[in-house]
Amino acid sequence: MTARNDSDGWRLNRQVNLSGLIQLMLLGSLIVGSWFNVQRQLDLVSRDVALLLERHKDICGKLETLHEKTISHEYRLRAVEGGAGR
Repeated sequence: MTARNDSDGWRLNRQVNLSGLIQLMLLGSLIVGSWFNVQRQLDLVSRDVALLLERHKDICGKLETLHEKTISHEYRLRAVEGGAGR
């Protein structure tokens, strides 16, 4: 961009360089492409997190069941040991 001082006042002479315009277009397309890529990655992460939460619930349920069975077996073992010691 150049400025020229005439007797009438300031006059701006604007020139758009073709390579500058192409660079701006490429930069814009890179920004848009990156945004779409980030959105896709966020979708994949949210799907993975949902699957992990589901698996976590399944494992917690299995652990609770296992804990209940362990307590039940401990009471049975104590009952058997107590009956055999009499």
